[in-house]
Amino acid sequence: MTEPLARFSEWYEHAVAAGVVEPEAMALATASADGIPSVRFVLLKGIDDRGVEFFTNYESRKARELTENPRAALAILWKPLQRQVRLEGPVELLSGEESDAYFATRSRGSQLGAWASRQSEAIPDREWLETRLREMDTSYPEIVPRPPHWGGFLLRPGTIEFWEGRPNRLHDREAFTRGADGAWHARRLSP
Repeated sequence: MTEPLARFSEWYEHAVAAGVVEPEAMALATASADGIPSVRFVLLKGIDDRGVEFFTNYESRKARELTENPRAALAILWKPLQRQVRLEGPVELLSGEESDAYFATRSRGSQLGAWASRQSEAIPDREWLETRLREMDTSYPEIVPRPPHWGGFLLRPGTIEFWEGRPNRLHDREAFTRGADGAWHARRLSP
């Protein structure tokens, strides 16, 4: 297969069908403008021919770093299947319409949590957060609109690597790099 995003989607669907716990959990690596790296887990929320989608608070550390330095790397591991995928490339904001559409699918509690949380900021204690959640529940008794400080990002990979575990640590590794013409070029890597 020469279309790596389609392969990634197939591998993800296989992990879901196999019952892998939280198959959507991805490690997201970012770096500040001066190159200080950080990594955390986010949830995969979409794969299409453009790239990979995830959502967050735009005031979070990760979002600030993606604004300062709009490049990132993602890694997803399905250990029971002995499969891993790595993606690297530029990151951009999803449209407001795309963010609205995804936000509308979230549970009411998650929607309220997006308003209540000041992600990555220090807070006095857990009770402060619980109080904020109750306040948001009162403020939005019916439909919860998407907060302006919350939405999606799209990583447009320039590189995608697939790894499959094999005996004797002779794992399969295949890397795809997108050329200037937009076509994907594959090469096999030594384990």
